[in-house]
Amino acid sequence: MSARTHVANGDSQRRATAAALRCAELTVPQLWMRFLALGGMADPGQLAEYLRGDRPLPEVQADLLAQAVNERLDELLNSRRAPYSRPIRQTRPPHGPLAALVELLDGMQGVPPERLPQILARAGRAIGIGVTAYLVDYEQRRLLPVLAPGECRSPLDVASTLAGRAFTRLEVLPAEAGGPRLWVPLRDGTERLGVLEMTVARAGDLYDPALREQCLWIARLVGHLVVSTTSYGDGLDALRRSRPRTSAAELVWKLLPPLTASTPDVEVAGLLEPTYAVGGDAFDYALGENTASIAIFDAAGRSLLSGMVAGATLAAYRTARRLGHGLFEQARAIDETVGDLFPRTSCLVTGALTELDTATGRLRYITAGHPAPLVMRGGRIVRTLSDAHRRQFGIAAAREPVLSDIATMNVGEEILQPDDWLVLYTDGLVEARDPSGVVFGLERLADLLHRETAAGHTPPEALRRLIHAVLDHQAGNLPDDATVVLARWNGRNRG
Repeated sequence: MSARTHVANGDSQRRATAAALRCAELTVPQLWMRFLALGGMADPGQLAEYLRGDRPLPEVQADLLAQAVNERLDELLNSRRAPYSRPIRQTRPPHGPLAALVELLDGMQGVPPERLPQILARAGRAIGIGVTAYLVDYEQRRLLPVLAPGECRSPLDVASTLAGRAFTRLEVLPAEAGGPRLWVPLRDGTERLGVLEMTVARAGDLYDPALREQCLWIARLVGHLVVSTTSYGDGLDALRRSRPRTSAAELVWKLLPPLTASTPDVEVAGLLEPTYAVGGDAFDYALGENTASIAIFDAAGRSLLSGMVAGATLAAYRTARRLGHGLFEQARAIDETVGDLFPRTSCLVTGALTELDTATGRLRYITAGHPAPLVMRGGRIVRTLSDAHRRQFGIAAAREPVLSDIATMNVGEEILQPDDWLVLYTDGLVEARDPSGVVFGLERLADLLHRETAAGHTPPEALRRLIHAVLDHQAGNLPDDATVVLARWNGRNRG
């Protein structure tokens, strides 16, 4: 703040402080109480003498006195300020991009998620724009406005609107029709959450690079706040739902990692359907400095028991992985957990475990009664990873430990090339049938992935389009869960 700058002459500081005090509407005793609360060491008489110019104060005490005056002036919104003897950092900026970020951080601290529209409005005013958030629904077909009570706006279609294009392409897009505005992608890290509509005063502002950069700052922080507040409140989560979830689906969704994540080496994205009735499908991943672990599971059925089996499978896998255990031990941990908790042959779990060395592209994998993962290169399926196939998890652990041990001893290996894609999926994807009984099939999956990668789509967008194609093929009704995980290894980032 320009008024709070260094002044070389102590008497100039005293005169300015005395002048500011006259605007602060404080008596000397009132000023002394504030000064004392800040740690001041002079008594009221000494303050009065200092302000008259009859005695000096040490620099630290003079600055505390100036602080006491300035805090009162802040309360009164007065423009006059008392100077300090040295440069003082600004505490809370009154306007500009930093003020907008502070409004978001402070505003969303300890408030319910439903308060987001009001906080966004205050943050936008700090840089002279209007801000409205649109969150994508869990089907990733519509962008739903997050509104304050009494406001009314219509949802926007992802496939046919400029806002949807900003969401799918992760681009800041200007629009002049209906008033100048920017559509800014809203993400938490790399997970796409929706868009921000940022209205500006003049059409020329749409092409201001500094404003666009500031809007991206706000969007990144809002994305984090949306995710963090959703973890303790239902308001934003409920907005994104078009129908209730089953208990099994509620359980599975709570156990999933973010749908999208990335490091300089690896980008991974996963989706599962039916969004509101998924029962036994699940996936997980862990992206580290030198290793990327990715797994997919399919517990039989769609009941709450299926969800519990999937949850126990995820817990066993994560426990072994986080202890630093390799694929052998991970598979054994899942066997033991599923076999002990659900000792019935009807509680079957298929799955695929993978471990990628992100420095070399060396991929190790195990499949357990599950469709073999695929490697896609240049948009084409070039490998089916079927060299390490074993029985379903848990089926033999309790009754046939020797056979189970032998079955887990085979781990497959493949060397990926830079920009290769790894495709993991459950059988509900390729076995989806249209009303005439025609299956979606592996060939159709390969063709669709080829077209999406040829169009330059990232794994999250290619996956969104793939899942919608499966749902459209099945006329929106999937009798079995369909889950896909796409991972791209950016090997050349290692130099």
